[in-house]
Amino acid sequence: MRFFFAHWLGLLLAICIAPRIAFGQGTKYGLWTPDRAHSDTQPIQWTGGQFEFPCASTKSLFKSSGKYIAKNVIATRAQLIGDTIYLALPRYRKGVPATLVKTNVLPGTCSTTFKPYPCWDLQEEGNCKALQSVVDLVVDQNEVLWVLDTGIVNTLETPVRKCAPKVVAMSVKTGKVLKTVSLEGLTSSTSRLQYLVVDYAPDGGCFIYVSDAANRAIIVYNLQADRGFRVVLPKAVSAGCRSRDVLYIALIRRDCGSTELYFTYLSTSKLFSLKSEYLRSGVADGRILDLGKKPSRMVIIGTDNGSAIFFRNEGDAEVYRWDTNSTFAEANFKPVYRSQTCQLVTHAVPDYKRNTMRVLQSNFPDYMQNRIGCGAIQQLNHMQGCW
Repeated sequence: MRFFFAHWLGLLLAICIAPRIAFGQGTKYGLWTPDRAHSDTQPIQWTGGQFEFPCASTKSLFKSSGKYIAKNVIATRAQLIGDTIYLALPRYRKGVPATLVKTNVLPGTCSTTFKPYPCWDLQEEGNCKALQSVVDLVVDQNEVLWVLDTGIVNTLETPVRKCAPKVVAMSVKTGKVLKTVSLEGLTSSTSRLQYLVVDYAPDGGCFIYVSDAANRAIIVYNLQADRGFRVVLPKAVSAGCRSRDVLYIALIRRDCGSTELYFTYLSTSKLFSLKSEYLRSGVADGRILDLGKKPSRMVIIGTDNGSAIFFRNEGDAEVYRWDTNSTFAEANFKPVYRSQTCQLVTHAVPDYKRNTMRVLQSNFPDYMQNRIGCGAIQQLNHMQGCW
């Protein structure tokens, strides 16, 4: 079963974001204004995971049965809408009662309690209509929340494939499930599904892209046609890969309205891109652009839903911003954030309400190596400018 626990190694080595409502005009450092003070953007920090259970007896039952072990909970991906943040809590170890949750980021909040989203029933392990292990999530321009569920639990202990991998779409306004896309026919037993992107074609058609690191492929699914296919990338894209690597994908939007997918393996030396129109049609041969050599092992952690990609170097706490309208060169990498706690950022997400970029960070490597005591220390912070 070792091929099933794909995703956790990707996060251990390091850690894309996708569309949201407005694309916004950014400064040269992002969607925020460096000289603007935000009194309501103080860091929110928590250890492990505290949940809002229906009642005290339910909590006791979850604890006694081993379904809730607070220190085994860690948030790795996030999306913000107004004062609500949605978090992915992959089931790397047993004891994670809910794999998709929401909580508030209201002014003055300094800690947090998780509420399963959209409800407790959709968190049941072994129920293939429910979520098994969410590893990535995206909010699109219509305020639909899309989540990537690998179907595999306990990936750091004894990996178990509970259900086929799928992508689930939910209305943020109503909490109702709008669509479930099974990826079973588009994956193999060796697939390592890691990142999710949602894209809209000029005609309004919705497409989802999922990276499959093991098969050197990007899964494309056309929601309107209700069908999907795999785009197998050239061998040059994976040249120099480690045996179990991470395939990052990031969607960039141009001012003209077109989109382009950027992708790279963590361990390889080059960055590539492909216009979405070619990806949607399944015609990638001869159209993939080699953007040049990476100066280091880049960990792509998000975008501003415009032209900027945020990244850090493997093992480093500093975050950089690269405007893809400029040449892919170190001179164009702008430092925009440094963790003061030596934590590593796993996701950079836009906070449109406060005109800022947020970062989700934690002592993830300690968690992966089971050196966390009472639990992983996690923090939602905001970018403060260039240091």
